[in-house]
Amino acid sequence: MKSPLLIVGSLAFDDLEMPTGSFKNVVGGAATYCSLAASFYSPVRIVGVVGEDFGDATLADLRARGVDTEGVEHAKGKTFRWHGRYADDLMSRTTLDTQLNVFADFNPKIPASYKQTPFVLLGNIHPALQSAVLDQVDRPKLVAADTMNFWIHGEPAALGELLKRLDLLIINDEEARDLSGISNILRAAADIRKRGPNKLIIKRGEHGALLFDDDGVFFAPAYPLEQVLDPTGAGDSFAGGLMGSIASLGEVTPVGLRRAMLFASAMGSFCVEDIGPARLQKITRVDLAARIEAFRRMVDFGGELSLPA
Repeated sequence: MKSPLLIVGSLAFDDLEMPTGSFKNVVGGAATYCSLAASFYSPVRIVGVVGEDFGDATLADLRARGVDTEGVEHAKGKTFRWHGRYADDLMSRTTLDTQLNVFADFNPKIPASYKQTPFVLLGNIHPALQSAVLDQVDRPKLVAADTMNFWIHGEPAALGELLKRLDLLIINDEEARDLSGISNILRAAADIRKRGPNKLIIKRGEHGALLFDDDGVFFAPAYPLEQVLDPTGAGDSFAGGLMGSIASLGEVTPVGLRRAMLFASAMGSFCVEDIGPARLQKITRVDLAARIEAFRRMVDFGGELSLPA
C-alpha cells in the first residue's frame, strides 16, 4: 500500500550558464526536484522556505502532482538563488554566486499532519537542521539523507551525529571518498556504513550507481542518452525517484530497494534531458513505463547466468 514521503530541502531559483545558452530564474532546489520525481510513485509532503518573489504557480504545479505544500514557509525577502556555469562537456561546474536569502534563516518546522510520515528524505541542508527534522517526526520506517563536501569538511561533528540516525545515505563517489578518507569505493562504503547508515548508495553519474547493504552490492546502470542538456538536479531526481518508489510499496525490502534503484536512475535520466525541471514536468506514466522497460532490456540477456559445462 502506498505511503506518503516527507521531503525537506531547498526551493530556489537558478541562473544557469550552459553550452547551449544562458537561462535565468530557473526554478530549482533539491526539494523541488525530489518532489517532482517522487510524485510519480507516492504522495509527497514537502517542507522548505520561499521568499516573496516565489509565485504560487510552481507550488500549484506541485500540488497538481499530488505534492502537499502545507509545509512550505513563505518568508519576507528573496528566495535562495544559485548562479553557476557548466563546462562544455557538462562534467563540471563553477559556482559564480550564491545568495542564501530567506534560506539563511531556514529552520524546518514539521506540520503536525506530517509528523507520522513513514518515509523521510532529508535534502542537502546543514546536518544540524537535518537532525532537527528527525527530532520532530515519529519513528519513520526509513530515513534517507543527502549531504555534500561543504558539510563533510565544514561540519564533521554535526554530520557524524546525523549519520548515526540514518538508515540510508545517498552521496556521490567524490563525497564518499572525502567522508571516509579512503580512495577505494568498496572500502570507503564499508567505512561509512560503520558510522551509522546500514544502507548506502554511491552515485557515479553516467557510470550508474551502487547500493551497499546487508544483502551485498547492487549496481544500477545509468540510462545512455544521445543528448544531455542540464545535469542540475539529476542527483535529487534520483533520490526522489528512489524514495518515492520505496514509499509506494509501504515497506523496505531488499528486492524493493533494488527495484527502486532502477526507478531512480530512470528519473535522473529524464531530468537531464531539458533545462531545470522542465522534462520532469512533462513526462507521463507512459514515458516512465517505456524507460523502465528499456532498463530491463539493458540488463536482461535472455538466458541463465551459469558457466558452460
